[in-house]
Amino acid sequence: MRWKGRKQSTNIEDRRGRGGSFRRKSSFGGIGFFIILLLFLFFGQGQNLLDFSGNTPQSQAPSQSSANGTPDEVKEFIGVILQTSEEVWGDIFARSNARYQQPKLVMFEGRVQSACGITSSATGPFYCPGDNKIYIDPSFFSELNRMGAKGDFAKAYVIAHELGHHIQSLQGISDRVTRMQQRMSSRQANKLSVRLELQADCYAGIWGHHTEKKLHLLEDGDIEEAINAAYLIGDDHMQRRAGMGVNTSAFTHGSSKQRAHWFQVGILTGKVSKCDTFADMR
Repeated sequence: MRWKGRKQSTNIEDRRGRGGSFRRKSSFGGIGFFIILLLFLFFGQGQNLLDFSGNTPQSQAPSQSSANGTPDEVKEFIGVILQTSEEVWGDIFARSNARYQQPKLVMFEGRVQSACGITSSATGPFYCPGDNKIYIDPSFFSELNRMGAKGDFAKAYVIAHELGHHIQSLQGISDRVTRMQQRMSSRQANKLSVRLELQADCYAGIWGHHTEKKLHLLEDGDIEEAINAAYLIGDDHMQRRAGMGVNTSAFTHGSSKQRAHWFQVGILTGKVSKCDTFADMR
C-alpha cells in the first residue's frame, strides 16, 4: 500500500501506557474471542503487555516508540486508514443524503475500558456500539503476521472490518439483528451473528474499492493479502489449525470461503446493496 506520508485522522485516542484491572467483556463485533484464543494456544501469551482501565486520560502517556524519539509507524498507519475510511464512507452516506458519523479508534495495550466493559486484548480488535468506538491493540498485527497474514493491506482489512460494524450500527442493522436474536434459539441466533460478520467483511471490501478509486493506494498483491487474511481467520481454517474437526454450529465469523467471498463482493462492486449476506450465505 502507498500509505506513508498521507493525511491522518484526528479521531484516534492513544491509551497505550496506562495500567488497570480486568473484568469480563460485553461488546459487539470484532475478530472474535474464539479465533484469538486459538492464536494464543498456538503462540502463547508471553507478550508482557501492560494493563489498561479508566476513561480516556486528559494527557496520554507516550508509547515506547514515541518516548524513544522514533516514529510511531503503527499509529501513523492506523491514522491513514481511518482517514481514508472517513472520506470513503462520508461520500457514500452523502450520496444517500445522510451524514456519516465518524467513529473514534482507541489504541491500547493489554486491557482497555469501553462502554462495553473492561476488555483484554486477547479478545482481539472489537467495535463497541455503546460508545461508537473501535478498539485495537496493535500487537494483534504481529499475531496476524505470525499466522501468515502478511502485508499492510491485511492489517487494513482488519481495521476496515471493524469499521464495517460501525456502518451496521449507523444503519440500524445490528440493533435489528439483536432484536431478532432474542426471539430465536441460540443456534439460530449464532447464524445471524455470522451473517453480520460476513457483511462487515463485505463492507471492508467496499472501503477497499473506493479507497483505490479515490486515492490509488493499492499496489500489486494488496488485494491478495486481504483475501489471504480473510481465509486464514475463517472459522473452519482456525478449527483445523487447532486440530479440531470442522463444526459449523460453532462458527462465529464464517468459513474461510465465505469470508474471502464477501470481501471480494465488496471490493469488486463497491456497492452496499450487494452486501446482503442475510439473503445469501454461500
